[in-house]
Amino acid sequence: MRSARPTPATRHRRHRTTIAAIVIFALVAVFVVRLVDIQVVQASTLNKQSLGKRSVPTILYGDRGSIVDTNGKVLAKTVVRYDITAVPAYAQKGYKTTVGGKSVTYTLSQTADQIAAATGAKASDIVKTLTADKKSVYAKLVGSVDVDAYEKIQKLGISWIYPKRTTARTYPNGAVAGNLTGFMGTDGAQAGLELEYNKCLAGTNGSETYERGLDNVKLPGSTVTTKKAVDGGVLETTIDEYLQYQVQQDLAEQVKAIGATSGTAIVMKVSDGSLLAVADSDSVDPNNVDGSSTSNLGSKAFTDSYEPGSTVKSLIAAAAIDQGVATPATQETVPYSRTFPWGGRIADAEFHDTEQLTLAGILANSSNVGITQVGERLSKQTRYDYLKKFGFGSKSEVKFNGESVGQLGTPSSWDSQTNINSMFGQGIGTSAIQIASAYQTLANGGVRMPVTLVKGCKQSDGTVTDTPSAKGTRVVSEKAADDVVDMLENTIPEGTLAGMTPISGYNVAAKTGTAQIADAPGGGYGSDYIISVAGIAPAENPQYVVLVTFTKPTTLKTSFAAAPAFREIMSQVLENYRVKPSTTPATNLPDTW
Repeated sequence: MRSARPTPATRHRRHRTTIAAIVIFALVAVFVVRLVDIQVVQASTLNKQSLGKRSVPTILYGDRGSIVDTNGKVLAKTVVRYDITAVPAYAQKGYKTTVGGKSVTYTLSQTADQIAAATGAKASDIVKTLTADKKSVYAKLVGSVDVDAYEKIQKLGISWIYPKRTTARTYPNGAVAGNLTGFMGTDGAQAGLELEYNKCLAGTNGSETYERGLDNVKLPGSTVTTKKAVDGGVLETTIDEYLQYQVQQDLAEQVKAIGATSGTAIVMKVSDGSLLAVADSDSVDPNNVDGSSTSNLGSKAFTDSYEPGSTVKSLIAAAAIDQGVATPATQETVPYSRTFPWGGRIADAEFHDTEQLTLAGILANSSNVGITQVGERLSKQTRYDYLKKFGFGSKSEVKFNGESVGQLGTPSSWDSQTNINSMFGQGIGTSAIQIASAYQTLANGGVRMPVTLVKGCKQSDGTVTDTPSAKGTRVVSEKAADDVVDMLENTIPEGTLAGMTPISGYNVAAKTGTAQIADAPGGGYGSDYIISVAGIAPAENPQYVVLVTFTKPTTLKTSFAAAPAFREIMSQVLENYRVKPSTTPATNLPDTW
């Protein structure tokens, strides 16, 4: 029996069913292909894009290194601070937390009170900031809070609070050594060692990422460090913080006592040229530069050039002895004044009858006339060459920011009067550091050591960079240097410092300087002076050099006004470093013949 043939209606239904199946199959195929494309072909790319929307990059800060004194005491350091930031969009209902096992909800006002209590800010200001734009995802609530405040904020457990780590630079000793450390500004290092050694001190930032959820809250355990931060190096200086404080105090007292506009004081170690103290009477406080009363943002001991006066006479004497044209016993007939063929004239500080002085007597009495008589035995080129070797006309090895080279000129630029005046320190300019270095040379047997303020930069990995040279340069013979130191022992008992109380138990060699300042109206020298004392102790075994200078004293304008500060500072140096007292009598060379 044959089956019945399908009716037209049946065939039509089957046709529609077939078409539907084909369509469904096509759609399934499209979805499958798309699924494969998403899960396999584009998986890596899409994962990265998804992670990019969830992953938040942050900076890891490499902290700036500290500046320390010779004993490791901190002169400048970086302290951690935190900016307390928030997401206002999630802050409007306050926050929930658990207290004693129970869930507690704090309102926005209550939350602001808690934040204020932790940071010292005003609760009203916090509420105002959080409600200024209720849809905002960022607002800074409190800036630069300390670690204690940060920890209190963290204990609150507010999910929409994000403390942002920052740093601040602080100088624990204020103005003590502020003239040397320099300071930081909004644009980075601005002065002093901070600027000069910025490469050593600066840290290198790193980075990390963390993932956040749909509510923008950081997911626990999602932080990944992508680049490690490296802290800056520790700059180790030669400065003795305790001595620096003492010297600054002594200097300030004497500036006030004699009515000077400013003063500088330097303590240098003879054996290696290291600076133990470099004081300015008007040092800046790096913690409050804008509020400081001084306009001196550096160190005048390095940056200011002045006519040094009679402290140069010791160097001329050393050169003459080194060249074999003089000895401490060299005899000169010394009048009060000299007049030269070109019309120039020089005179000693005080009137005196013609005297029969030895070279030792010329230095002890600081005779301008006498030193020129001895100095003329050398050509001006020879004298110039010696002054250059002593360090004049060049920056010291410290290369301090803004350091002066002085005004030495050249022999060809010296006119006849400058040629004469330069022998007693007028007509040329030096920095206080240059004079201290020259006396270090005399005290060190004629060998000039590089001036050092920094011992090195200790990097975070333990390596040390920026170490100074320890190679000395011979300037004059040992005999010439020793002869000058011996002659300078006469200054205190019977020379220009005859009224100064000796430092008990120690032989001290010293030289005074009184230089006119060329600031008269219309040019030339006026009535103001820069006075100074440079000294060495113990004289028979030199270990330390002290130099003090005062600008424009008013109560007493002679170099003797600098004596009290010199004596006080040198006494402190000898005591602080427990220098053994002298065991031999002071050298007492003949002053006259």
